[in-house]
Amino acid sequence: MSERTVGATGDLAGLAAAVLQPGFVGTTPPPWVCRWLGEGLGSVVLFARNIVDPGQLATLTAALRAERPDVIVAIDEEAGDVTRIESARGSSRPGNFALGAVDDPALTEEVARDLGAELAALGITLNYAPDADVNSNPANPVIGVRSFGAAADLVARHTAAWVRGLQAGGVAACAKHFPGHGDTRVDSHHDLPRIGGDRAHLEAVELAPFRAAVAAGVQAVMTGHLLVPALDPELPATLSPRILGGLLREELGFHGAVVTDAVEMRAVADRYGFAGAAVRALAAGADAICVGGERATEADARELRDAIVAAVQAGELPEERLAEAAKRVGQLAAWTVAARAARPAGTPAADGSAVGLAAARRALRVITGAAGADALPLRRPAHVVEFAPPHNRAIGEETPWGIGTPLTDLVPDTTVARYAEGEAPADPTAGAAGRPVVLVVRDLHRHDWMRAAVSRALAARPDAVVVELGVPELVTGAVHVATHGATRAAARAAVELLTGAR
Repeated sequence: MSERTVGATGDLAGLAAAVLQPGFVGTTPPPWVCRWLGEGLGSVVLFARNIVDPGQLATLTAALRAERPDVIVAIDEEAGDVTRIESARGSSRPGNFALGAVDDPALTEEVARDLGAELAALGITLNYAPDADVNSNPANPVIGVRSFGAAADLVARHTAAWVRGLQAGGVAACAKHFPGHGDTRVDSHHDLPRIGGDRAHLEAVELAPFRAAVAAGVQAVMTGHLLVPALDPELPATLSPRILGGLLREELGFHGAVVTDAVEMRAVADRYGFAGAAVRALAAGADAICVGGERATEADARELRDAIVAAVQAGELPEERLAEAAKRVGQLAAWTVAARAARPAGTPAADGSAVGLAAARRALRVITGAAGADALPLRRPAHVVEFAPPHNRAIGEETPWGIGTPLTDLVPDTTVARYAEGEAPADPTAGAAGRPVVLVVRDLHRHDWMRAAVSRALAARPDAVVVELGVPELVTGAVHVATHGATRAAARAAVELLTGAR
């Protein structure tokens, strides 16, 4: 069992380990993680691959804490389309965009508090949420329904409510992706996005939610791998002293821990190298290096640790800066320990299904044309056609979505077809055999092939109901149902509406 002593020892390897937040493979802590926790490692991050069920997760986090009582156990649980604790079923909560559609900050705070209580009971201490990006560009391929919306004031008030709720539940919040990933057509998993607009625009839009998060007492902020010329024309935000030091620390007054987005992402790794990006991020003012979504071995962690040590020894990274980063990680750890101690002993994990489903129901929006006046509720078993867009890297491939399965569970005679790009036939409704037709889409406005297929389907069946599980930028169909997210809760709410089951 190890106590947190880095920062006082002067041990460079221990300091370097303290600022890493690595992932690992497996549902139990591998030997190298246990060993590293005794040698200075301050944090780990969990992914869906590490989680089977709540009991196993609680056992896993307890094993980590047995090695280091104040270890920071992080997770990327947005409680929306991006879920790790419910990746096998889909989230029982509605997600940010749905909460923004309801626009009741008290509800957002309640959902986040409920999530915080569940995560805390499972041994999680840091959550990479909320997503504080303003989704001002509808063509954004990676944010979308992960955002609270397209208006800065709406996103700001719900970001603050989420921070308050999650931290009241006992888990540190981490607002992301600073200084704002909403106005782009590029996914930083693949390339370096460029955020346009002058400083005045950034102040009015991108930065407003982060100011609100800081004012709400957020414990951590995650950097975005973004080039923002109005702030720094040369370096991505994660590697920019102007953005992390000058803007976030000095102007916004943030004193908590700065965590990088995954350092192996191509936006920075392709340009600066895996280890080079980590060293540059620390030098710029980051305090913790998130890694392990794709680079999750001991060799990967060692490469980063050794590069950090070598950079200090070569004078490229001041030891004082590394010690400062480790100190901030330690301060975050101390906050999480205090939050855990404040929880009543034996507090059970929360069940987000009741709170989440109620919120998802409130988020539904229905637009009905003349041809759809009598379309709902469906009076016969339906034929459901789901159009599957390309995979979003932020969302686990294993996470299910759609309404076909829950509708079939409720109405066993329901038939379901699913088509990806290049698979949809000339008439996607063929085989409906006189049944009501339900067309299920996800970000219809972003995919040419999907719009073409839906147009063909509506030409054949103008009475079809369209259910949009993404951003409802394009409204079409006799009845258009917008769920504002593709979570399990959203699907259940939509099925209730279609069938009149509630």
